[in-house]
Amino acid sequence: MVKSSKPQKSPSSPGTSQETSGFSKSSAETSAAAAPSASELNLSNHFLIAMPSMLDPIFGGSVVYLCEHNAGGALGVIINKPTDMTVDVLLDRIDLVQEGESDTAPLDRKLVMFGGPVQVERGFVLHAPMAQFSSMMTVSDDIVLTTSKDVLEAVAHGSGPTRLLVSLGCSGWSAGQLEQEIARNGWLTVRADPRIVFDLPIEERFDAAMRLLGIDPYMLAGEAGHA
Repeated sequence: MVKSSKPQKSPSSPGTSQETSGFSKSSAETSAAAAPSASELNLSNHFLIAMPSMLDPIFGGSVVYLCEHNAGGALGVIINKPTDMTVDVLLDRIDLVQEGESDTAPLDRKLVMFGGPVQVERGFVLHAPMAQFSSMMTVSDDIVLTTSKDVLEAVAHGSGPTRLLVSLGCSGWSAGQLEQEIARNGWLTVRADPRIVFDLPIEERFDAAMRLLGIDPYMLAGEAGHA
């Protein structure tokens, strides 16, 4: 799609340590290489919700959808920080001509997300399961991650997923890094709701994720916890 770029932040910054490849066949395959044992924490298909103590300029106030979490680290996509680019503009920039109408919001009103500070010029698409794309990783029965350009080709032709979130960049953690951040009260965790990823307005996603834990966002103190 576009040339890759390496993360510029230090490995100690949240969500910046693990390099990934976007829109390439190898990314989803290599991402699944290390499987966790039964005793290890696995937060795949969970939301990470930034605590008030998370003052990082990138991750403060963010909700991250975790696509993979195992002994080798974690990979996710921020779902509530939009760029100023719409999906139709992105398609144009990668020389894809829109030929069909989307069954959801028009592509000229669907914003591309900032998925995180790793590989910020690469694309990561969360969408409902459908036809097999060349680099597609199933996260749950409701959400898959595709990093190959063919998913955007399908979107441009009007035959792509009807529920999708397109992001540039992703968030990555090296082995043990995410667990350390959770222990330091950086994140709350809760099993993800696909409705929040695909259907809710961007500005409502943080509060909706908090309410999955039964927490009023306005009453939240900087305490750790997960569900």
